[in-house]
Amino acid sequence: MERTFVKMHGIGNDYIYFDCLTRQDISDPEGLSIRLSDRHFGIGGDGIVLILPAEGADATMRMFNADGSEGRMCGNAIRCVGKYLYEYAGIRKKTLTVQTLSGIKTLSLTVEGDTVQEVEVDMGAPILKPCDIPASFEGEQAVSVPLTVKDKEYAVTLVSMGNPHCVLFGEDPDGIEIEKIGPLFENHPLFPARINTEFVQVLGKNELKMRVWERGSGETLACGTGACAVAVAAVLNGYAERNTPIRIHLRGGTLVIRVEDTVKMTGPASVSFIGTVEI
Repeated sequence: MERTFVKMHGIGNDYIYFDCLTRQDISDPEGLSIRLSDRHFGIGGDGIVLILPAEGADATMRMFNADGSEGRMCGNAIRCVGKYLYEYAGIRKKTLTVQTLSGIKTLSLTVEGDTVQEVEVDMGAPILKPCDIPASFEGEQAVSVPLTVKDKEYAVTLVSMGNPHCVLFGEDPDGIEIEKIGPLFENHPLFPARINTEFVQVLGKNELKMRVWERGSGETLACGTGACAVAVAAVLNGYAERNTPIRIHLRGGTLVIRVEDTVKMTGPASVSFIGTVEI
């Protein structure tokens, strides 16, 4: 069966999007994500995203990682969903709501002409209690707590933005062998649902540089929830301030985060190409 898709990315975090608002015929999204995400034998991407109907929201987003596992939330993907709904699905609203496994998220679109230039997403309040992240640490928060990985101790800060993140502050992340160390954090026994890991350098007040190892996908050029988690962790550790723009430089580009009662993320969404594929 032939199916139309739209390849989109948020600062390099790329997914294959399927419009399932009126045609819901993708029966095995897990297997499809594994097959299509392969960058040599498939379309190539960090996974697939299904855009579905919703009750009480403009649409539902389901996202699947490159290994077929379903993610609860993706900040870069949801900006692309907002762009798709406005430009392709005919939902001409500059404020949109999207249902995810992490709840309904509100999107505010910046539109020039008929084109969405930027999307601000209210990502909700961060989850800081380790047992809710989940992580096997005691207490109400895990801020700069010790974690031993392969006989080396790291100071980590744990944040969930609907999916779990482990944030490390230190050296320039470009010098890290992320392919070796990333899986050790992802599959550490203290993280029962695996974890996303951010390696962060503080460039200045409210300015940070990061690389990310995503559970189920490996290193990606950007991670929206990861950037939000880094901003929250930076505030908790005194590297950034609440209620001010925090610039997060990722390999694919820059996101601007504000940590208020909730976390606000602003960034672009781009269409790479449209095509058809056998599913």
